[in-house]
Parts: sequence; structure tokens; C-alpha cells
Amino acid sequence: MSAVHESRRRSRPTVARGSTRPTSRDVAQAAGVSQAAVSLVLGDKWRGRVAEATAERVREAARELGYRPNLAARNLRLGRTRTVLLVVPALTTEFFAGVYTGAARVAAEHGFGLVLYPSPEGIGPARDPFASAQAALDGVIASSMAADALTAIRGEALPLVMLDSDPAGSLGAATVNLDIADGVRQVAEHLLSLGHRRFLHLAADVPSWTFEVRARELAARLAEVPGTSVRTARAPISIEGAVAFAEAALSAPGARPTAVICDDDQLAAGTYKAARRLGLRIPDDLSVTGVDDLALATAMDPELTTVHLNAELFGEHGMRALLAVLEDRAPERGDIPVQLIVRSSTAPPR
Repeated sequence: MSAVHESRRRSRPTVARGSTRPTSRDVAQAAGVSQAAVSLVLGDKWRGRVAEATAERVREAARELGYRPNLAARNLRLGRTRTVLLVVPALTTEFFAGVYTGAARVAAEHGFGLVLYPSPEGIGPARDPFASAQAALDGVIASSMAADALTAIRGEALPLVMLDSDPAGSLGAATVNLDIADGVRQVAEHLLSLGHRRFLHLAADVPSWTFEVRARELAARLAEVPGTSVRTARAPISIEGAVAFAEAALSAPGARPTAVICDDDQLAAGTYKAARRLGLRIPDDLSVTGVDDLALATAMDPELTTVHLNAELFGEHGMRALLAVLEDRAPERGDIPVQLIVRSSTAPPR
């Protein structure tokens, strides 16, 4: 096995396991350059921008790996196809519908079509909905919560923008994030200012970077205040799924938490049901907060204090970042601000 092959075998991204098609990312890793440099060299636009020795190293890595430029990207340059794939979890809430709306709006402004792919098996479409039609795609925007679908649809072989993904370890050429860490800090500050010191974190049972950030930031902020305690319970993201976990955590031995911080509005709705089963009143006996600010938040009684995430703006930024990647421009930097909306589900502890 050649040195280039060995380098690629060691450094190939996890999401690409099982894929037999090398990507520009593989070439970049093998040659020790950026994906932008690979694009310039293989697109024959490198002169004056990339050193000749570097260009030759990229070409050699591409030959060794058997890399072939993606046909969709080539068609884009020729003006033959302008189609983008949006990969999200199953549409169980309106949040990802909002992401689609925002991304589709920007796509339409630039003459692109946007195809939606809900990823989980048994809920979304077939594992590879484009295999039979051999549809050409120019790029992919994907939620980190649906990253497993990328391998099945060869999404990693296309220009890729990741949503809610760790910028330091993202699979994509760009990442777009909401400032969820600041949202968690706003929740913690609000509840601490009301006088709460015993907390339950009802966490989403989903292995995703965005939920890791929430847990880490919450623990760090509460640890700064003497006399606080926090217990964690993990639950699937659904109202009914949250009820049992919230009820068990609230009825566990020891001093009952006075506030429940939920990773999602659906988890908060499940907490409401669990509290009523236990004879607890919100917010008199228990304050509850959520994240997302879904329509559900104002349908609940009392209305839910929650972190507002602008889903449509999130989708817009994702599409704009992909357009920048396709045009070899640097995407806009900085996380999208979020805002705590204080309603009637929080009050000082009794």
C-alpha cells in the first residue's frame, strides 16, 4: 500500500466509512492542504494562487486515491443543474420545517431548487432516494442530528455545510450554528436570579453536538454558584417519551428539584404532564424551561419560558454558506444569536 493510501486510510472521516468513493476531503488530507486548494488545483485555477509543488502534490494524491471530481459540481459550473439537498431528522416539530423554509427562500433567490430528505429509517423516504433517478446534486446542507444519512446518500462526496456541528471537527466545508451555549447561559441566569438552586436537567437522549454543548454549558454555569445541585435525566425527544423520565426524576429520593431545564419544548411538555401526575403546580411548585420556542410553547398552560431559535434564519444562513462554498468564497462567520423568552412557567421557588 502506498504512503498516500496509508495516510487516507488513517485519516478518512468517520462518516465516510463504508463509502468506496474518495472525496475531495480525502485528497486534501492526503496532500496536506485545504479543500479550497484541492478545488483550485483540480479546477485548473491554481496558477498564481497555489505553489506549483503544492499543485503537483494535490494531483498526485488524487491519482493515488482514484479521485474523480463530482459530476454535480462540474454540472454546476456548466449551468446544467442547480439542486441542493437538505438533510434533517424526521419532521416531528416545526423547527426543521422552518429551517427548510429559510433555506428554500435563499435558494430560490439564486435560482436553486431545494430537496428535503428526512433521514431516519422507517420515517423518512428510502435510504437513497436518488439512486434510481441518478439525480445530480450541487451540494448538501445537513443537520448534525442526521449525519448518519450522509454516508447512505454519498453526501460527504459533495460540497457540504453542517448545521449544529462542532466547528473544530465538522465533516463539512463550513458550519452554521445557533449560539445555543448563550441560550443555556440565559436560562441558567434567569433561574438563578429567581433564587433556584436545585435543578433537574431533562436532556435529549440524542448523540449530537448541540446537546453536548447544552449539558456542558449548564453544568459549568451552575458550578459557579455555591449551593447549587443538578441531576440529569435523559429522555427521547417526544412528549410521551419525556413523561416517564421526568416523573421518575422528580419523584426520586432526596430533595426535589425546584426547576427543570429541558433541552427541547417537547421535553418541557412531557414535564408538565409528569408534574400534574405528581400533584405539582407550575410554576408554584416547579419552574420549567424549554428550548426552540415552538408553537407548542404558547399552547401550554402556563405558557412556557423558552429559548427562541430562529429556524428560518438558521436555514437562510445554511444556504448562504453553501453558496459561498460553491463559489469558493469564505462563508459568513459567527453564531446566530438566540433569545430567552420569559413567560409564566418560571417563578421564585417557594
